[in-house]
Amino acid sequence: MQIINKLVTISKVYIFFISFVLFIIFFSTSFLKADNFKVSNVEISSPFDTKFNKNRVINEGFVNSFFNLISMITTSGDKEKIKKVSQKQIKSMIDSFTISDEKFINNEYFAKLETVFNKKKILFFLEKKNIFPSISTKNKVLLIPILVDAENDKIYLYTDNIFYQKWNDFYNDYNLLEYLLPSEDIEDLYSLQKLSTSIEDYDFLDLINKYDLKDYIISIIFKNRDNIKVLSKIYLNNSLKLDNRNFEKIDLKNEKDYEYIVEELKITFEDYWKKNNQINTSIKLPLTLSINSREYKKIAKLEKYLDNNNLVSDYYILHFDNENIFFKIIYNGSPKKFIIDIDKKDIELEISENFWRIK
Repeated sequence: MQIINKLVTISKVYIFFISFVLFIIFFSTSFLKADNFKVSNVEISSPFDTKFNKNRVINEGFVNSFFNLISMITTSGDKEKIKKVSQKQIKSMIDSFTISDEKFINNEYFAKLETVFNKKKILFFLEKKNIFPSISTKNKVLLIPILVDAENDKIYLYTDNIFYQKWNDFYNDYNLLEYLLPSEDIEDLYSLQKLSTSIEDYDFLDLINKYDLKDYIISIIFKNRDNIKVLSKIYLNNSLKLDNRNFEKIDLKNEKDYEYIVEELKITFEDYWKKNNQINTSIKLPLTLSINSREYKKIAKLEKYLDNNNLVSDYYILHFDNENIFFKIIYNGSPKKFIIDIDKKDIELEISENFWRIK
């Protein structure tokens, strides 16, 4: 009888471990896609003639996709450090790709390319160049561009303000900031007209509070003959920054001059946003966290959180038994930041001197 009981006990343990291993494999596979960077809708094209080489066209698309990704997750200054990267190195960081919408028009080949880059390899590539990447978080901001004609002492908020009228005319897929411009309100214009000499000190709260957006940018553009001076008040992530830019020999009636200023301002605003969301990959905080091995839903929720948290550099199962699973986590941040983030996902964490445990 004792032998039978032992056999039953052993079989139960065996069944548990087999089930557990299958469970881990299933969820590791399910959330694999979270650990990558996807660059979509990159248009590729080439003349369809005797020299046509589809592989060459795709390889050029990989290069464009790579630099689109770099533009999204690094500041403009850091991007300058990555001007030369070989196709071979870029392809080594690609997990998969998809080609769609292939067509031939007037002896020209067209298609769309979607490339999936391995996140760990990309981050390691940047780390070797001492570049801190940014979390690629999209954000909608209120933009208030105000044109001040210094020669005529006039303020233009809507009409005759090319920055208001054409700001959103061009957009790159790798841009993270989406701009909402204020709707035309004659009362706002009258209020600003009274401030021509003190507009730099005005807080604009009456106008800002009309919109349900946390972040805003106020750009005051002073035009004096062919010189443009731009003072921007940039409020992002509860932080206010002032930025001054000067542009000389500019004619706003010249489309190229106007587009140049807008492009430079957008790069500046994007850089401020990215700096607010940079990941300090030099910080590698090791955390050990345990969870009940029978709490399958909680395990899945935890793994999903770890997969999608940009500050989690790596994680793996340290060991497990029939009671607990122990995760080792490498975190690019402080313990306080980890605790705050995991709490936002409704994952209860019990902390003592010797261990961290998911309740």
